[in-house]
Amino acid sequence: MTFRRACGLSELEEDTPKRVELDGTPVSIVQTGGEVFAIHDICSHANVSLSEGEVDDCHIECWLHGSRFDLRSGKPDALPATRPVPVYPVKIEGDDVLVSLTQES
Repeated sequence: MTFRRACGLSELEEDTPKRVELDGTPVSIVQTGGEVFAIHDICSHANVSLSEGEVDDCHIECWLHGSRFDLRSGKPDALPATRPVPVYPVKIEGDDVLVSLTQES
């Protein structure tokens, strides 16, 4: 599994998504509850950026229609989305947030 630097841990604010692009793939990096998650940044229901939405209780909400996705699995738990979005493995090395585009789910 190949990991690439997505951003610095010090660049993240709790419960505030940060959009990055890795090899042309839009990814939202989220620090919440002491963990860091990486989830595909495009909502599976509408072609909008999830990083513009809100984070609550390990979920990210699409700002346009209110679909919510679990940051751990990418599964939706609120309509209108019915399809999951990919989540990616994350590891922290010093201040570096490293992400692998190999999907966990």
